[in-house]
Amino acid sequence: MTVLITVWGAAPGVGKSTLCAGLSQWLAGTDLQVDHFREEEILTRPQFAAVAQEFKATGSVEPGTLIAATARFVDAVVANGDDVVIADALMPFVPTLLAMGHGEETIDAFMTDLTEVLARVRPVMVFLDGDAESALSRAATREGEQWLEWYVGKLADYEVRPPVTDVASAVTYLLRERAVTLGAVRRKGWRLVVIERADERSSDEVLQAAQRSLRPWLGRTAVHG
Repeated sequence: MTVLITVWGAAPGVGKSTLCAGLSQWLAGTDLQVDHFREEEILTRPQFAAVAQEFKATGSVEPGTLIAATARFVDAVVANGDDVVIADALMPFVPTLLAMGHGEETIDAFMTDLTEVLARVRPVMVFLDGDAESALSRAATREGEQWLEWYVGKLADYEVRPPVTDVASAVTYLLRERAVTLGAVRRKGWRLVVIERADERSSDEVLQAAQRSLRPWLGRTAVHG
């Protein structure tokens, strides 16, 4: 049965994409069939075409559109016979819904529907925890000096709550995003791996921690791979 590993984190720069790449490379050395769903692919994966079209037309996406797209994606994964899907900053979509102004009651109802849709792919969330301000600084170092200004402006344009006007308020918002995301996942009974101080660890250390935690859900092939 397929396992969906969805990777989120406390902030941009905490190492989500690096971990996804590392997990994909690790599992590629086993007999498992792996699909690596990169963050930017939500705009190009055929099952998410309606999501991309709706966002382009309106600047937002309705929860029902996300549920329908996810159901199509699960159908495709099962039909393809994938053993593991590694999703970079995709499901459970909670940060996306928060950014688009949805409240926690709506998010909780959405998570109930999403959990039902994902039942066939056994979701496991790996959450890279750490200091949001430190992670943002890492992202800015990697992406260039204008990146942080762009990121703060993006959050401000979304009119998130609490409002974002500078780096300090962005960190405050990210703390709320973290709390709502982890709370929703825990309430719905998802398997959850939290890697603490991910911003202070090397990418190899983070990968090793994730491997140790994921092995019980990936079967004997991955254990010995």
